[in-house]
Amino acid sequence: MVLADWRDVLFGWRRASPRPVLPPRVPDGLRVYAVGDVHGELRLLNDMLGSITADAQQARESGLEPVVVFLGDYIDRGADSQGVLERLCGGALPRGISWRFLMGNHEAVLLDFLRDPAGAADWLNYGGVETLASYGIRASAGIRERRRCLEVRDRFADVFPEHHRQFLEGLETSVTFGDYLFVHAGIRPGRPLDRQQASDLLWIREPFLSDSRFHGKIIVHGHTMTDEPDLLSNRIGVDTGAYVTGVLSALVLEGDRQCLIQAKA
Repeated sequence: MVLADWRDVLFGWRRASPRPVLPPRVPDGLRVYAVGDVHGELRLLNDMLGSITADAQQARESGLEPVVVFLGDYIDRGADSQGVLERLCGGALPRGISWRFLMGNHEAVLLDFLRDPAGAADWLNYGGVETLASYGIRASAGIRERRRCLEVRDRFADVFPEHHRQFLEGLETSVTFGDYLFVHAGIRPGRPLDRQQASDLLWIREPFLSDSRFHGKIIVHGHTMTDEPDLLSNRIGVDTGAYVTGVLSALVLEGDRQCLIQAKA
């Protein structure tokens, strides 16, 4: 792999952190990209997609299949959630790449708001107002009164494209490639991976973040913002707070190697 043209965004390859017996691997023939939380930052998303597309072309020329896993939280916080969803599900993604999309807690709450606006009114307090604004709907944080919540929901439902809704309803909660499990938030330590609850996969922080045990696979996740990607022996966090820091990060995996791509404002 030639990295010379990528020095501003692509960190050098390194050996993966060790686990019992052998270092973790993705299946031979794949190059897997795991993209952290976008949160409405369309420009960063477009830059990241440009970098991944160029690298994926080189991967295909080397006989590898490129797979991109988005770790959820496409919406809220940033200024253009509508544009992000349209970019991801509007038919404009490059061909020749396998695309996998995970659900984040923010997507789950948006869907809850469409079903039960009063019961999910907290969505307006942590990014829903910005998402609504990107669709041309004005609303205020802190709304609780049922009638007002219904009014906001109905206005939103009138302009929310059906293909955006279908995209959100079809999001996965986890994806596995080789020795890596990809989820939005993390897993419940001590519980078998095949018995995890969706609420933990979407929302958990502690005790997952501070648990140093090996979980059976290396957990790749977003959800919890850090200044730099967390490259630990049992988990890798790639949410670098795009809407705050102007940095969107992606982990790249091939064989037993790891590297990082970053798009910066």
